[in-house]
Amino acid sequence: MELIRDLPEVFEEFAEQRKNSFLGVKKLKEQGVPIVGAYCTYFPQEIAMAMGAATVGLCSTSDETIPDAERDLPKNLCPLIKSSYGFAKTEKCPFFYFSDVVVGETTCDGKKKMYEYMSRFKDVFIMELPNTQRPEALQLWKGEIIRFKEYLEEKFDVTITEEDIREAIRVNNAGRRSLKQLYEVMLNDPVPITGHDLFKVLYGSTFKFDRKAIPEEVDALVEKIKKEYAEGKMLEKKPRILITGCPVGGATEKVIDAVENNGGVVVTFENCSGAKSIDKLVDEEEPDVYEALARRYLNIGCSVMTPNPNRLELLGRLIDEYKVDGVVEMTLQACHTYNVESFDIRRFVNEEKGIPYINVETDYSQADIGQLNTRIAAFIEML
Repeated sequence: MELIRDLPEVFEEFAEQRKNSFLGVKKLKEQGVPIVGAYCTYFPQEIAMAMGAATVGLCSTSDETIPDAERDLPKNLCPLIKSSYGFAKTEKCPFFYFSDVVVGETTCDGKKKMYEYMSRFKDVFIMELPNTQRPEALQLWKGEIIRFKEYLEEKFDVTITEEDIREAIRVNNAGRRSLKQLYEVMLNDPVPITGHDLFKVLYGSTFKFDRKAIPEEVDALVEKIKKEYAEGKMLEKKPRILITGCPVGGATEKVIDAVENNGGVVVTFENCSGAKSIDKLVDEEEPDVYEALARRYLNIGCSVMTPNPNRLELLGRLIDEYKVDGVVEMTLQACHTYNVESFDIRRFVNEEKGIPYINVETDYSQADIGQLNTRIAAFIEML
């Protein structure tokens, strides 16, 4: 990525990365590269990468195929689940279509049953994710990672060595470090870029098949942002907002727009597509490579965990470091774990951190954009 290119052009390139990768995944398939699809941040990418597979996040953030999904699934189910299943069933997601195997995880009851139905028309490997982070849970999750490795070895007739896994860990850690440096540009006040432009890169980078290329591209972008900031190019000072809650992307980017079109700026995302998936690295010095992977992935602070201290730790740290003025939590309709946990998040943000909090519940339709704008505008005005 050349430094001379304009930032808006670079941000749009990342925003278009998902669409551009539709052709890329077909090309990889034609070259005989195995494709492993997944939906969740708990998916241990490094195991698939270690055998030379391309890993990709599957389509799950649009209401386009929800009517198709509702022929099999209840209407009052989480839109993320219905969207995932709809794209799979209709074969409208090229990533799903070309995937040799889809890796599922037992994060919530709705997804477990969805994977059960999905397995009738696609190879699905289910990883049994413990919903607690006790020491015995770590051993269970480590066993699941080893079981996944053995499944891939048998299915694709390959041998995955520990050195292959270590190399994949080094590659992914390098990408995480670079992306973390990127979102840390928002520590500045005023900020150098919008939260939406930051999100375009964070989300778009998940569709880069060549993981080794991520650090160079992102580091060049960070250098460009810092250079322009030093020259005085920055946004005006605005209330600084943290977005937490369910995965953001696609249809739910309307929440980012509601913040930034009504006087605020999103300085950090605690969601899966933000800090939650990048904050922790895999320990490269740990002698037991499976233990290292298990510990890193199990420590993700998703609302499926009970209790869930890691989410509060990350949330509190981001609020302090990014000098956050207010927290917006986005929960999807019928996402029971995040909806229930919002009680604890509100208490933590209001009482322990002493700043305002608002929860907005939404789905993948555009019908509530007016209401979102009204509520979030009033929240930001209060700040």
